[in-house]
Amino acid sequence: MRALVCKGEVRQVARFLVTGASSTGIHVAIVATLVNATGTSPVTANCVAFVCATACSYLLNTLWSFSSQLHHTTLSRFAGVSLLGLGLTMGISWTAQSLGSSYWTGLAWVVLAVPAFTYVAHRSWTYRK
Repeated sequence: MRALVCKGEVRQVARFLVTGASSTGIHVAIVATLVNATGTSPVTANCVAFVCATACSYLLNTLWSFSSQLHHTTLSRFAGVSLLGLGLTMGISWTAQSLGSSYWTGLAWVVLAVPAFTYVAHRSWTYRK
């Protein structure tokens, strides 16, 4: 029985990671397009991209990674976790900068910590059954 649970968990984590990579690709594509094709400022482009990528992430995670249904409760919880993830990203980046570390060090910690945090938060709160 436990082997089946582990296999399901591995599949869910794999889907979560694919969804994250896809959302990141969407974010990058939107920023690059807005900045290069329309002359939009990078800050504005990143804001637009964050909203679009988060919407795509919600849809993919809800329907595919966590095999759930679209619902206002999961949407509001997902948004809350996403904002906490953004805050964690900013906090880690600020801490690394304050300590005089390279931005690569901060980025490495972001890549290690934020997806792990958001997965656990989504699994235990956003999509709890």
